Amino acid sequence: MIELIVADRCTNCGACVDVCPTNVIEPARSGPPILARVEDCQTCFMCELYCVADAIYVAPDCDRRVSVDPDEIVAAGRLGQYRRHSGWDEWDGLFPNEQWLMETVFRRAGEAAASDKPQR
Repeated sequence: MIELIVADRCTNCGACVDVCPTNVIEPARSGPPILARVEDCQTCFMCELYCVADAIYVAPDCDRRVSVDPDEIVAAGRLGQYRRHSGWDEWDGLFPNEQWLMETVFRRAGEAAASDKPQR
């Protein structure tokens, strides 16, 4: 789930707002976009992929929000990690494509959806 937009990195380009399929992110009157409906996040990572400023952190947990420390996320190099590991944009060819890591996210999302269905 999306957890963090780092204000001092954000360029206010609006790409994250435009690409979010569930309208989780809204533009602000001033400053970085607002995480308006985090509970609707599908953990698709589109916002993180399109953020060329590496200002967004999406946690791989798709079931619930997790507590994150912005300083720790920055220090650990997690901002833009998904872009790099996907070989997206300027990282193409510089990092291995590790999309296979998404298997766990998709499996858990499928299990959660199946458990929400009424039993016959």
